[in-house]
Amino acid sequence: MRAFFLLPSLLALCLPGFVTAQQLPALGADRTKVSVSGLSSGAFMAVQYSVAWSSEVMGVGVVAGGLYNCGAVFRAAGAKPFCMDQPWSPARSWDAVTGFARDRVIDPVANIARQRVYLFSGSRDSVVVPAVMRSVRAFYTLAGVPRAALRYVDTVPASHAFVSATIVGGGCGDTTTSFVVSCIDRGIRYDQPYAILNHIYGLKAHPPAILSAAPVRFDQRLYRGRPAMLADSGYVFVPEACRERGAACAVHVVFHGCLQSADTLSSDIIYSRLGYNGWADSNRIIMLYPQVDKTTMMEGNPFGCWDWWGYSEPFGFQLRHGLQIDAVRRMVARLEQQP
Repeated sequence: MRAFFLLPSLLALCLPGFVTAQQLPALGADRTKVSVSGLSSGAFMAVQYSVAWSSEVMGVGVVAGGLYNCGAVFRAAGAKPFCMDQPWSPARSWDAVTGFARDRVIDPVANIARQRVYLFSGSRDSVVVPAVMRSVRAFYTLAGVPRAALRYVDTVPASHAFVSATIVGGGCGDTTTSFVVSCIDRGIRYDQPYAILNHIYGLKAHPPAILSAAPVRFDQRLYRGRPAMLADSGYVFVPEACRERGAACAVHVVFHGCLQSADTLSSDIIYSRLGYNGWADSNRIIMLYPQVDKTTMMEGNPFGCWDWWGYSEPFGFQLRHGLQIDAVRRMVARLEQQP
């Protein structure tokens, strides 16, 4: 009789495509030390997330991104958004933020002024032009971010890419399939993961020779990932020290750019080799790498971008209850749960 009841479970394990769901670990992460960063569409998402949940985000890194709500305005008008190749109005973006805050669909705007903000514009970026990133700097100035907390880098001759000191790949101004390049700045390799994490947290220790852990795949479907059009799997890097009870480590979320998901690239370059994990390992930071895979043209996301214009839902994608924003927040909340 007992074997009879076990049979359905055993059959399920043998079915093609059956996946045993893996939760993110509950680690008791420090709720006051959550930050985000991203490239391109991931940078747009980093801005959206950090504005929508500004009470919960202490810092943001924006690498070749754009203004909050820009894509929504042009989608509503039925026009092609020029949010990347020419600047939109920072004042209109700020008006949208203050209006949404009044409606209580995003957090109060006063929180943005306490964030630490890193902005990067490669001087050879022809996808998100430098003028767009200057408008993002103007937005954060309007938000009241103090000059000491607002770091703006525009002198590195990088193309549209993350800049890594640990990957010797395409030349600084080259266009690469991974959108990761290596750049020399003032005689040394520019280390963008370090620059972002150091500006936000003030790093105390250098990366170890050997990492204490490896990135782990987790099931994004458990966090409403499928309704949000996320990939089935994401990745998390948890330093060994952060698994100790009471460690209260920080959490940093990295939003990849278009065509940069692990499945699209068939590579671990973003979640494993970009350079964040070494600095995170020695400075007690949990790294979360949520993933969006490319879809068909009919489904609206053929390049695997984060949603900054409304392909996952035409209204509300930039708000707290937006499907992608909500899914990622659920992941962060899981890491914050006590074990």
